[in-house]
Amino acid sequence: MFKRIHQMPHQLINQIAAGEVVERPSSVIKELLENSLDAGSDKIDIDIEQGGIKLIRITDNGSGIHKDDMALALSRHATSKIRNLDDLEHVGSLGFRGEAVPSIASISRLVITSATENQPGWQVIGDGSEKEIQQKPAAHKTGTTIEVRDLFFNVPARRKFLKKEKTEFKHLEDVVKRIALSRFDIGLTLSNNRKTVRQFRAASDQLGQEKRVADICGKSFIEQSVYVEHEAFGLKIWGWIALPTFSRSQADLQYFYVNGRMVKDRVVTHAIRQAYQDVLYHGRHPAYILYFELDPVLVDVNAHPTKSEVRFRESRTVHDFLYRSIHDAIAKISPSAQAVSQMPSFASVDAPNTNPVPAAALQYSGSGQAYSGRQSMMSLAVEEQIAAYSKLASSEARAEIADFSNNAEAHAQYPPLGFAKAQLHGIFILAENREGMVIVDMHAAHERITYERLKQAYEGEGIASQPLLLPIDIDVSEKEADLIESEQAFFKDIGMEVDRSGPQSLRIRQIPLLLNKTNAEALLRDVLSDFSVHGRSERIKNKMNEVMGTMACHGSVRANRQLTIQEMNALLRDMENTERSGQCNHGRPTWVQMKLSQIDKLFMRGQ
Repeated sequence: MFKRIHQMPHQLINQIAAGEVVERPSSVIKELLENSLDAGSDKIDIDIEQGGIKLIRITDNGSGIHKDDMALALSRHATSKIRNLDDLEHVGSLGFRGEAVPSIASISRLVITSATENQPGWQVIGDGSEKEIQQKPAAHKTGTTIEVRDLFFNVPARRKFLKKEKTEFKHLEDVVKRIALSRFDIGLTLSNNRKTVRQFRAASDQLGQEKRVADICGKSFIEQSVYVEHEAFGLKIWGWIALPTFSRSQADLQYFYVNGRMVKDRVVTHAIRQAYQDVLYHGRHPAYILYFELDPVLVDVNAHPTKSEVRFRESRTVHDFLYRSIHDAIAKISPSAQAVSQMPSFASVDAPNTNPVPAAALQYSGSGQAYSGRQSMMSLAVEEQIAAYSKLASSEARAEIADFSNNAEAHAQYPPLGFAKAQLHGIFILAENREGMVIVDMHAAHERITYERLKQAYEGEGIASQPLLLPIDIDVSEKEADLIESEQAFFKDIGMEVDRSGPQSLRIRQIPLLLNKTNAEALLRDVLSDFSVHGRSERIKNKMNEVMGTMACHGSVRANRQLTIQEMNALLRDMENTERSGQCNHGRPTWVQMKLSQIDKLFMRGQ
């Protein structure tokens, strides 16, 4: 049927825009709270009724709205934050589109009351109609109060999709938590049905920040996380990352902020996931609260109407920076690092540590041949176990351990994992440290130590390659073939030789020696797919790590292997000097701490 083109009514335009910005009460809260933060508020009170469906009232102590701008606040594309294209390329505020307030006004009964430092309060009312906006004087202190009543009262089709009050409140509360984590210097109070539900006091130091994190994410998160901070090339990352053993079954404890704005970005997610790759149990998700800061010109925040997504101008640089920063931070999570804030230095009294286990001392007991690099490792059978630690526990070291145990002053300066006392069922090492008792899974711990040394050997000497007797030809897209030509340096570094043999064909001539039993064609296609999506690939490195992980697993001490006290102590000292020794190659914990107070509680001592 033939239809003429016509101009849509102003109210309908706003309601369509509202569909992009406002999905439920939590969407309203997000937009209005961001406006309050942009106004310079440091105290915000939120009152809601019926999960925000009946009423949302936000009061802040920001700079307020000028009398002559009150009516403009309800007009589309009216904003105080953007004046020209240069401002758009250097967005420093959370809100800037000028669509949120008029969109909300078109689907609710909205009242704005505001006062500036030099002008008394004024009020404007919007009720979803197109009638002329009226404003009148109203008593109000410096700042702004916005009331949103009867959300979607004039859009029944949208209102029927709202969930029960409890569900809507949960979504709304989650938004308030995200905002509270984005700005520790802001005091926030949330009340539901006239009852205070959440109250966050402004935090000026790290202790106060960690208290807020614990209130929102749980005490266990802050207890099992480490603070990270790294800055380079004009980029900065800081915040908290959970220990790998504090992984989640879902990605429900992941907060990432870009210049104070919480976002979800696949480049960020992939970089963090890759950083945890070597220590996370299969199917688990890491937990973190991270803040990323960079020049606003390097990030486009205008990628989505709700401003929940961003585009990085140099996404590969961002990915590499995030991956390396978090990867290095996780590597430093060793027993020594976890205990450093609670225990004094023990280097001067740690007898076993004066004779650290050298990498060359790890040898395969079956052949008696010392591990001396890539070629030796490849020629040795992976089924043979690495030599016992007994050769490393000299008579002098044993004597020093005995002296340490009998020295009361030294006793107060135990090494982080303490000293071994016994072996349980040939599986666990029981050790005593300053805090109480440490239980170590000896196979898992030794597996990680062996694995890290294998990786260090390969990283130090480079990746050995093996030419293929018969080169493999594969068909690809022209874009993928172009990628091979532009990334030749990358493929050379990872031990692959791939040539372009035609406009849409490639030829694999050489692959990494460790992956000589891998499907080379499938591996290359996966690498090309990673490059297309993320601009880089860790696929080859991860595959080689899997092989070395298997070698380490087969070459580590097995269950029911009886170790002497000296052998166990040597293993404990090695754990303290090995990166990522808190988890085995499969993400399982290698040791746990039982504090003396916990043991006392088991036996009801002091009760």
